[in-house]
Amino acid sequence: MTSKEMTKIAIDALEDKKASDIRIIDISEVSVMADYFIIASGSNRNQVQALSDNVEEMLDKNDVKPRQIEGYQTANWILMDFNDIIVHIFNEEDRLFYNLEKIWLDGKVVDKSQL
Repeated sequence: MTSKEMTKIAIDALEDKKASDIRIIDISEVSVMADYFIIASGSNRNQVQALSDNVEEMLDKNDVKPRQIEGYQTANWILMDFNDIIVHIFNEEDRLFYNLEKIWLDGKVVDKSQL
């Protein structure tokens, strides 16, 4: 499965659980870490965890397993590493604080329709 296909599945899973402010950043030309960062927000702990659960479940149905998931218990910032894509799910306050979009300005913001 390509990183674009994985990204589409993850985005659909986030949209299905009503994630807000979903951003896709193509980092393939600025980092060897992954091809895409996906950044999304949830309004509370339960929603942030539900977003993470749905992403993991939908990718698992396509035989894509996470290499690592961090931050699930506190659900302030859940980082999901699927090798070629990295999904960041924040509560709204922590997303503003960490501002990954600014840190990864060298990456290219991609619209879902471009995948």
